[in-house]
Amino acid sequence: MNNKEYNGWYNYETWVVSLWMDNEQGTYDYWRSVANDLVSLESPEFIADANTRACRLADRIKDEHEQALPELQGFPADLLNAAMSEVNWYEIAEHLLESVLEAS
Repeated sequence: MNNKEYNGWYNYETWVVSLWMDNEQGTYDYWRSVANDLVSLESPEFIADANTRACRLADRIKDEHEQALPELQGFPADLLNAAMSEVNWYEIAEHLLESVLEAS
C-alpha cells in the first residue's frame, strides 16, 4: 500500500481542501465560527463529545463542499468525484476544532 501523505496531511486532496479553507478570509472565518459553535458551552450547537463534534463538523464540511461543486458530466465529473472521495473530511474537522480550542 502506498503512503499518500502530503505536507503532513492524509493525502493531497485533503491538504488542498484544507488549504483553500484556510487561505480565503471569508471561508476561514466562516468555518472557524462553525467550529467554535460546536465547542462553546454558551452555544446551542455545543457538543461535549470530541468524536461526535468532529464527525458532525466533517459531515457539514463535506456536504457544503459537495453542494458548491459545479455541474459536470463525463470524465471531468468522474475525475472531480474521485478526488472528492479521497478527502479525509474528519482530519480537516479535527484540525479545525483543535485550532479553535487552542485559541480559546
